[in-house]
Amino acid sequence: MATFRAIGAVSAALVRLLESRYSPGDFSDNQLEFKVYLASDFQHPMDAGVSVFLYRVYANTHQRTPPGRLDAVGQRRRTQLPLDLHVLLTAWAKDASLQHTIAGWMMRTLEDTPSLPAGLLNNSARGVFQADETVELSIAELDTETLFRIWEVIAANAYQISVPYVARTVRIESDELLATYRPVQERAFDFVAPVEEDR
Repeated sequence: MATFRAIGAVSAALVRLLESRYSPGDFSDNQLEFKVYLASDFQHPMDAGVSVFLYRVYANTHQRTPPGRLDAVGQRRRTQLPLDLHVLLTAWAKDASLQHTIAGWMMRTLEDTPSLPAGLLNNSARGVFQADETVELSIAELDTETLFRIWEVIAANAYQISVPYVARTVRIESDELLATYRPVQERAFDFVAPVEEDR
């Protein structure tokens, strides 16, 4: 169960994963960049590399109300917030051959790591995820029209090869504890005699 910093940690983990697998020799010694993008970054993109763009965050409807975690003294936290993070990974290059190579390498790298471990997720900020937590990563379904509409908004139709992924299920834990009450010790019943109406 992660802290509220989990969304940023997942994006940073994707960048870190690609950086750790990158070898310039695989790309004819071209230097690649790996960066989390805002929409405005698409106006002045990198020369070569991969950008990670979070374009949608949904509540996971299959696990809408998972129970909160018990803490060290047995108190339960409030219900977790399960999220699915939809990201667009874009391959950037000045020529088509290099761009296609980057895209293939990027997809193969992510396919080889379908589950992001806590060590990778906590690389940018310690303690965001519990030691036994993972985040599942898979290629998402995104129709061509929606993909082109995203590009129309963020980069004035300057489309680049992009692949949608979804990171699920990121469970954000509450800092608040559920209210606890002592067990019922006794029940007291109080009956009131009915009032008779005057006839």
